[in-house]
Amino acid sequence: MDSAAREALAERVLSFAPDGETEVLVFDVDSGLTRFTQNAIHQNVAHVDTSVRVRTIVDGRTGVVMTNALDDASLRAAVANARAIGALAPRDDDAAGLVANAPVAAPDGAFDTATATASPAERARVVADIVRVVEGAGLWAAGYVTNERSGITIANSSGTRSSYDTTSCGLNVKANGDDSTGFAERNSIRFDDLDGTSAGTIATEKTLASKAPVTVEPGEWTVILEPPAFGELLSYLTGHFSAQSYDEGSSFLANGLDRAYAGDDVTLSDDYAHPLFAGQPFDYEGYPTRRLSLLERGVAHELVTDSAWAKRLHRSNTGHGLPAPSAYGPAVQHLVVAGGTQSAADLVRGTKRGLLVTRFWYIRPVDHIKTIVTGMTRDGTFLIENGEIVGGVRNMRFNQSILEALGAATFSSEIARTGGYSYASIVPTVKIENFRFSSGTDF
Repeated sequence: MDSAAREALAERVLSFAPDGETEVLVFDVDSGLTRFTQNAIHQNVAHVDTSVRVRTIVDGRTGVVMTNALDDASLRAAVANARAIGALAPRDDDAAGLVANAPVAAPDGAFDTATATASPAERARVVADIVRVVEGAGLWAAGYVTNERSGITIANSSGTRSSYDTTSCGLNVKANGDDSTGFAERNSIRFDDLDGTSAGTIATEKTLASKAPVTVEPGEWTVILEPPAFGELLSYLTGHFSAQSYDEGSSFLANGLDRAYAGDDVTLSDDYAHPLFAGQPFDYEGYPTRRLSLLERGVAHELVTDSAWAKRLHRSNTGHGLPAPSAYGPAVQHLVVAGGTQSAADLVRGTKRGLLVTRFWYIRPVDHIKTIVTGMTRDGTFLIENGEIVGGVRNMRFNQSILEALGAATFSSEIARTGGYSYASIVPTVKIENFRFSSGTDF
């Protein structure tokens, strides 16, 4: 469903609302996923859906209903049910109301036709390229290749009409040996960026280089985190920049803005328009999203807000709202970490003794306010001695404050888009001093 069709659908839903305020979100997605293991494809998934979310506000009372039944009777019922739910909700005299805003243009490059139309056969060709390399080295591979086309339209009774269409794709591969593994990923807007041969080669080389891993003692180490590891670590920091977390006191920023929380080399931003994102230029209320500096040379300047939290805290709306009303508050959506001046190879060469970490696994919070998390290394951990990678290391568990890590961080000049089930970020490889490992493993 293209933007014109979504907008027509949204207008039809609005016509069924007799009075009060009504907001309609139309989500449309067409995604494909090819999974493989033991060097063979074992699953293809296709997901196609158009859904409508209706929010009504009548006499200060809000109701929300979502449906993917798009006939008139079902859409009328969705509006009626939202109003009925709202009638049972408490009245909120301080609610911000619906956003009134003009359409917002998408960044250049947000939509790629080749990605939108990539077939299972095309995904299988990427898998074949991965397997050819991995299998040729006597290893076996597991992972996935995926592509997606999606669109959103927001229309409300205050006059907001905004639409956005995008594509995304990615691959994830783990090469497996007898006593070692290696990982590679690629995330992009363009399907042509998914190079199976390159990803298979990286994963294979990591697996072979980490054969017969040795045990090293836990304690404080100099670490070099590649983008998959660093991006996942930072995903546990972004919630602190929410105005809701700030106000509730669950964010480290509750200690005050305009003060240093990280090292001088650390600049974090929320930038939907970064070319590797070309992200949604408005939030889920239809308000234009601002490009924000979250940490500028270590100093915190900004919170992300939506209409409700902007009103409550008497701040400007930064356009970071989730579908309202949201128990989670506003959220950072497009995290970008500024790169440094050295290459990733230079970071390794400048390390007398340390660990290179490909990725982390199963990170969980330990102390939220102090930003302490725990987790494991996985799929390629290496010992560095005198500026050279000398071999594989058995996986280790860490307990580390993210803010303390950012207090002693040096970044590479290369950046990459990385992501997981609930986050996406653009980050460089990073070198961190005194990273705390609490224990080792036997694998």
